[in-house]
Amino acid sequence: MGNPYAAVVSGSNIALASPSIRSNRVSYLLNPASEPTSELYSTLPSSRSSIMGMEHNDDSPDGAFSRLMRHPQLPSFSRAFEMFMPRGGLDEIWNTGQENIGFFTPSYLKGSSYMTKLEEIHRANQAQKENHQQSGRGLPASSSDSSLSGKTPASHLGMTYDLIERAPTFESESGVPPLPTRWNKDDKVGALEVSANGLEVKYNPALRTTREREHDHEICGIRADHPMPSQAGIYYFEVTLLSKRRDETTTVCVGFVTKNVSLARPPGWEQESWGYHGDDGDIYSGSNVGKKYKETTFSSGDVIGCGVNFRTGQAFFTKNGVNLGLAFRDIKGKLYPAVGIKKAGELIRVNLGQSPFVFKIDQVIQKEQGMIKQAISRTSIQRLVSCRMNETELIQQLVLQFLQHDGYVETAREFAREIQSEQQALSSDPSVPILGINIKDDEDARQRQRIRRAILEGDIDKSLILTNKYYPLVLKNNQDVYFRLKCRKFVEMVRKAAEFSSGSGKKRNGHPYDDVPSEMDVDESGQSDTMEDDPMESQHDAGPLLEETIVYGQALQAEFRHDTRPEVGNALSDIFALLAYPNPLQVKEIAPLLDRKGRVTVAEELNSAILSSLGKSSRSALENMYGQTSVLLDYLREEGGPGSLVSIQSVIDEIPRSQQF
Repeated sequence: MGNPYAAVVSGSNIALASPSIRSNRVSYLLNPASEPTSELYSTLPSSRSSIMGMEHNDDSPDGAFSRLMRHPQLPSFSRAFEMFMPRGGLDEIWNTGQENIGFFTPSYLKGSSYMTKLEEIHRANQAQKENHQQSGRGLPASSSDSSLSGKTPASHLGMTYDLIERAPTFESESGVPPLPTRWNKDDKVGALEVSANGLEVKYNPALRTTREREHDHEICGIRADHPMPSQAGIYYFEVTLLSKRRDETTTVCVGFVTKNVSLARPPGWEQESWGYHGDDGDIYSGSNVGKKYKETTFSSGDVIGCGVNFRTGQAFFTKNGVNLGLAFRDIKGKLYPAVGIKKAGELIRVNLGQSPFVFKIDQVIQKEQGMIKQAISRTSIQRLVSCRMNETELIQQLVLQFLQHDGYVETAREFAREIQSEQQALSSDPSVPILGINIKDDEDARQRQRIRRAILEGDIDKSLILTNKYYPLVLKNNQDVYFRLKCRKFVEMVRKAAEFSSGSGKKRNGHPYDDVPSEMDVDESGQSDTMEDDPMESQHDAGPLLEETIVYGQALQAEFRHDTRPEVGNALSDIFALLAYPNPLQVKEIAPLLDRKGRVTVAEELNSAILSSLGKSSRSALENMYGQTSVLLDYLREEGGPGSLVSIQSVIDEIPRSQQF
């Protein structure tokens, strides 16, 4: 397997390697173009005190990114956590025109369902973009390799591939709205100049056109590039006034507006517009007559924050880290962060979450989450059960039913004994007997557990033999499951060959180290399977293993050659692409195909098919409840509902690890 083949096949197959990449193709959301260079800010003071400890990084494929060195705990995808400039100071960023703002995670949204989805989309998009770049660099230019790109399908080690020499398409719609990332230089009015990174705006009367001089605007305004995502529940941003003289009255207005609101008037003067004005300290909403707001104005050097709670439909402002209280109610619509400026030399910088905020917005989020979780904890379960049962007993019954449903009979029996012991210890009258829970022997559960263990060990042949022995019609009636098992066998063969070739295929009790399932994966009641050893287990050279893999792959390709289902062709392309690499375990784009988690998915699908053939539910009551709760939370996240501030995982994370049920 030479590199030229890997380079050619990567153009079509890497993009297919990960199911998550295929299902989440989106255009790169956060890669705005740079602005033209400007000479207007050479007189601005250098803000070197704000950039100490920052480092410039040009290694990113998306351009020149920067990161705060003070935050090494930030995830790898949270690049560009810096406010506005490289080492050269504020004037340098304006003149280079090369700064760009990469993907970032605002601290108060970290771990939220909305941000988790956005991060997944970003990672998938980045992987697909890197794949495209790698395939573009890897296409052979010499005539000796040109035959690989001809009309005749290429083949490698006896297996045929259709090579697609074009870039994969990127889907532009993901269903998850992006975060605002910068000011939109194409959505402004008047003589405003936007910095190269899109975070700073300055009013420069020298840029006014003749028409603008004749029709003088009441203010010059600008909107952010994206609306605030209501799915986040609460959105917050801050604006810093950077003008030189603090004693001068400012004309800066901070607020939010909908897309169709005119930017020629201050935020708050138009309908669907809300703003806080620095000159008089008033707040405005749909009128040019303001309301007094905490008797405070703001000027140069101040940091004004604006927050919108989509759950309550309320908004608030902050000044230099202090919450000024409720400003507006009954807020609706797609709202864009906005500012207005009307004095020469006035300069503002926005922080949309790229840097830590002055105001402790994380505490506001935690308080909101606490209120919702308290409401959840006060909810009664009486409507969920027909008999009289408290919450602890309901959870115990759900766990017991899950263990029995999935075949963990011995674990269920031990759990039942633990419940009985706990009830006896808590009983106020020792003379009253505590009835035990009878866990019936279930031969089907034992057989299903043996099949499950075989898959989790990577022994697909054993699972096929056991399934056909005990449930002969299951695979015939569930061709999708049968196909996934056959594909998984090919993956396991590639994985084993890769382990041997890299020297990591050392055995323990007949299995590679990471093939031994954990105690919670299987429950065999001491029953052992004595089946013929896999001839591949005795191999010590990757060559024969690879040859056997190729032979099996040819047979698999022939078996499903006439299957017209698109998902079948895609899956075969995915797994056959593994052969294009000397060691696919070291290729991050396709390594997930070889991950042990894939075994669990196949095992669960086969278990569900067997249960359905027995007339039983394919999912336990606990799984049904989890799925229904997930759907309910998604519904409650719409328009910033309470579901946007909590998730099932956030509740699970708060459970002490030592807590006994």
